[in-house]
Amino acid sequence: MNTILLGNLIKIRWIAIFGQLLAVFFVSYAIKIEIPLFETLAIILLSAVINFYSYFEERKNKSISNIKAFSFLLFDTLQLGFLLFLTGGIINPFSILILAPVITSASYLPALMTVILSTISIIIIIILNFYFVPLDLGPGFYLPEIYSFGLVASLIITVIFIAIYAYLFASSSRKISNALSVSKLQILNQKKITEVGSLSAAAAHELGTPLNTIFLILNDLLKEKKLIEDKNISKDIILLKSQAERCKEILQRFSKNPLKLKDKFLDKVKITDLIKINFEKFNKNKRLNIKNIMITDEPEIIFKDEIMYALGNIIQNAIFHSKEIITAELNYNKTNLKIIISDDGEGFSKDIIDRLGEPYISKDSQGMGLGIFIAKNLIENMGGKINFHNSKKDNAVVEITFDNSILSI
Repeated sequence: MNTILLGNLIKIRWIAIFGQLLAVFFVSYAIKIEIPLFETLAIILLSAVINFYSYFEERKNKSISNIKAFSFLLFDTLQLGFLLFLTGGIINPFSILILAPVITSASYLPALMTVILSTISIIIIIILNFYFVPLDLGPGFYLPEIYSFGLVASLIITVIFIAIYAYLFASSSRKISNALSVSKLQILNQKKITEVGSLSAAAAHELGTPLNTIFLILNDLLKEKKLIEDKNISKDIILLKSQAERCKEILQRFSKNPLKLKDKFLDKVKITDLIKINFEKFNKNKRLNIKNIMITDEPEIIFKDEIMYALGNIIQNAIFHSKEIITAELNYNKTNLKIIISDDGEGFSKDIIDRLGEPYISKDSQGMGLGIFIAKNLIENMGGKINFHNSKKDNAVVEITFDNSILSI
């Protein structure tokens, strides 16, 4: 399915139908130029019938498949072609409207369908240059052959150019839109993981106290001589204690937040802690070197899932492409905080370094190419800046700069 709504095609076609009717009656009765009125009105009526059919289709499903959308656009192209055939051919000033279906196809449909529709439009333009019902514009009207040729050539070139132009820009827009949807979904998942960890930690904390009380009572019961002498009761108490210990172990596992970071008892964190957590999460026998260049002790920031996930993507990328060491350098002053993450790998390729931050740009075919894109958007949405370059030793370097007020330091 594509993002074309059938209702929009219906509205556009109604506008075209009323515009065609107005033009036909104006030419016939106001300007008094002879045209095949009955045949012209019949073609416009056919378009109205198709639109009524489309209306009933819309009631079943507001969106349409690519094939159905292509069929509607093909009909609109052919309908306009027949109207131009009956009203002077390529010299009709409204011949430029043959571009409209091509633009729509290039913006929303696959490239192959746009190529087919563009080819059909070009064929129609060429046919209309030779075969058409001429208009009687008076003896003084003369159209040089070279002008007619130029008109055909300009329309063909315009069809090709507009199709490529619209497709490239629409394709880029679709990629960014899809990538943003993926990033939103991943951030949502990150938030859910954090919330689950918070609930687990809270549950372990709240249940810990009554469980400790149970242990105290059980230990006291095991010291009672009367209960010890009764083997059945003693056996039950020991079983009860073993199950209580099992509950304690389960709660201890719950209390370990998957992110080892956020619960309701911990709202602030240091950037170095975030870097260490993400490094441990993705580490594959590599080493982390953290350098602090600060005029004061490292400040704490309010924890945000966005910065956690952004740093995670960048560090994961650095680990994947490094040989042995990942270096994280923090530089904090009164105005901003700069985080520099580098690795000892081969650096960013020259063919992609200028495009880093765009969706689906990857150094290799193993990833989707969305990690850096997501990180860049998350950081910029928080008011930060991110820069990619290679060091003097041709190692990859990512610089992130945050304004202190943005991070609520």
